[in-house]
Amino acid sequence: MNEDKDLSAAAEWLRTELEDTLDEDQELELSDETLTLELAKIYRKAHPDALDRHVYFQALMRLQSELIKLQDWVAHRKEKVVVLFEGRDSAGKGGVIKRITQRLNPRIVRVVALPAPSDREKTQWYFQRYVPHLPAGGEIVLFDRSWYNRAGVERVMGFASADEVEQFFDDVPEFERMLLRSGIRLVKYWFSITDEEQQLRFMMRIRDPMKQWKLSPMDLQSRVRWEQYTKAKEEMFARTSIPEAPWYIVEGNDKRRARLNCIDHLLQQIPYEPVPHEEIALPDRVFNPEYERATLPSELYVPRKY
Repeated sequence: MNEDKDLSAAAEWLRTELEDTLDEDQELELSDETLTLELAKIYRKAHPDALDRHVYFQALMRLQSELIKLQDWVAHRKEKVVVLFEGRDSAGKGGVIKRITQRLNPRIVRVVALPAPSDREKTQWYFQRYVPHLPAGGEIVLFDRSWYNRAGVERVMGFASADEVEQFFDDVPEFERMLLRSGIRLVKYWFSITDEEQQLRFMMRIRDPMKQWKLSPMDLQSRVRWEQYTKAKEEMFARTSIPEAPWYIVEGNDKRRARLNCIDHLLQQIPYEPVPHEEIALPDRVFNPEYERATLPSELYVPRKY
C-alpha cells in the first residue's frame, strides 16, 4: 500500500516538473511572438505551413536531451567546441542559442556576444579580442556574432577599410586552422532569411515594446544596404568556407524548423558518446535535537505580491 502511495507521489511530482518545463518553453515562445492582432494575422498569412507547436516542443525536448549528453561528453573528454552563429539582423541566431543553452550547465556552455570594439581594441590585432573567450578543455562556447563582423557589418558600414577587409580574408582561414590544430572543434552557421521575412520581423519589433531594444540604428541601416550585405556574404562564403571549417546555411524563415534543424545538425557534427556516471545517492539529513531554527525579521522577506 505504501509502495502505491510512493509511486503516486512520484508520478505527481514528475507531472509537476513537466508542467514547469513546458511553462518555461511556453514563456520563451510567447516572448518570440508577442504580436498585435493585426501583425499576428500578417504573420500567420506569411507562414501558412508553420510547424505545429506540439510537434515542435516534442522534437525540441528530444534534441535538448541529446545536447545534455553532448555536454557531458565534452566535460568528460575535456573537449573544446566553438560554434559561430552569423546571419542578417533578426535572422534567428539568438532564438536558437536560447534553445541550445536552455537546459545546459552555464559553467560548461557559455555564450559570447561582444559589443563594438573599444578604441584600445581597435589598435590590437583583429582577432585578439576574441581569443580570451575561446574554450578551455571541457567547454563549449557559442559566439553570437564573431570575428566575421569584419566581413559583414564592418565592411558594409565602412568601419573597416578595404585593406583591412582584404587582410582579414587572407588571415581568417589560417587563424581557424590554428584553432583546429589546437584541438578546438569549430562549427560555423549562417542563418538565412528572405528580404520579406526580415521586413516582417523588423515591423514586429517596432510595434512590440518588449523587443524594441533589439532594433539599433545599425539594424535599420541593414535594410537600406540589403544588397551590399548580400554581396559581402557571398564573398565571405567563397573565401572563408574552407574544407576544415565549412559554412553551414540554416534556412531561417520558419523559426521553429530553423532551431530544430540547426540543433540536429550540430549534434551530427560532434562524435559524442554516452559517458560513465556514478550513481547518485541522496545522503541522510543530519538532525541535531539541540538546534532551534531562529525566527528571522519579517522585513528580510520579499513581499508576497503574487
